[in-house]
Amino acid sequence: MAKALLLLSGGLDSTLAGKILLELGIEVEAVNFTSPFCRCTPKSFGCLAARAAADALGIQVRVLAKGDDYLELIKHPRHGRGSGMNPCLDCRIFTLRRAREMLAETGADFVATGEVLGQRPMSQRANAMALIERESGLDGLVVRPLSAQLLPPSLPEQSGLLDRGRLLAIQGRSRKEQMALADDYGINDYPCPAGGCLLTDPEFAARLRELFTREPDCGLDDVLLLSVGRHFRLPGGAKAAVGRNDNENKRLEASAKPGDWLLIPNGDASGPTVLLRPAAPAQTEKDSEALRQAGGLLALFSRGGRNGTGIDIGQTPVLAGGARGSAASRPGVRPLDADEAESWRVAGKVGKSAKAAELRKTGG
Repeated sequence: MAKALLLLSGGLDSTLAGKILLELGIEVEAVNFTSPFCRCTPKSFGCLAARAAADALGIQVRVLAKGDDYLELIKHPRHGRGSGMNPCLDCRIFTLRRAREMLAETGADFVATGEVLGQRPMSQRANAMALIERESGLDGLVVRPLSAQLLPPSLPEQSGLLDRGRLLAIQGRSRKEQMALADDYGINDYPCPAGGCLLTDPEFAARLRELFTREPDCGLDDVLLLSVGRHFRLPGGAKAAVGRNDNENKRLEASAKPGDWLLIPNGDASGPTVLLRPAAPAQTEKDSEALRQAGGLLALFSRGGRNGTGIDIGQTPVLAGGARGSAASRPGVRPLDADEAESWRVAGKVGKSAKAAELRKTGG
């Protein structure tokens, strides 16, 4: 029996690809590559949608995380980026190279995907698909069951492992054919196509572009921080992230690493958590000024600060191993000027005066 290694995202297309192969009598094993830029599910659990899809198909799935080597690809893509910071061709080549390395280990004869010709403008054009296959070392060994009849025959089709006549000819961005096919197969519990990749989000892309420019040696922990809170690049080079709600406050505390500072309101004051990541190398004078500025940001986004009164702030250093040092209290911290704070904000191109007015009005 022929065997396929299926790239399973958990979405409808890859689930249908797996179902088609199973209907053809192909043994299927799945792999799900999680990305730090995926917005679907918490990475600590892998992709919940992929696990659910694998269970529904009755197949095994292995969840593998893209790590530091993937971050280097994001920093230096060979084939360029889309409208944001998304290097779609390089990302797909990276994933298929990893899949190729698993063929011998799993005993699979080929790799299968849920790709649909013409669905994605960068990576799912015919010439792009051919380039991705060549550069991943899988030339002729990638089967795309949903669009196979519109593409050159793969090696498994040519050798008779797959009946090309029973593969499909879907193309374009509409999902009507896939949804009808899902009804035929009784597949009715699948995630909608919303969500996707953070690298295509304009605000996140702007933050990432700024980070790569200012901190070219940044690591995954610096990148993951970008998706939490409001971000400010302080004049001395430090980064301050300000939580927008209780969940983000907790995430900022969990994201703190040695060398960071955590600032919170003391006593009865209500306000956000601020994570301050000093510029490297640490400089006592600049770090002290950064703490003052971070405190001013906290006051600006706190109820007491917006009322024009100072608030008491606790600031705690994060030590080796994530341990917390002794907290110091700063009484009567006054809020920063909203226009000055807005000039430090890291985001897309926004109207400064409008955003400053928003700060004054809502603290948001």
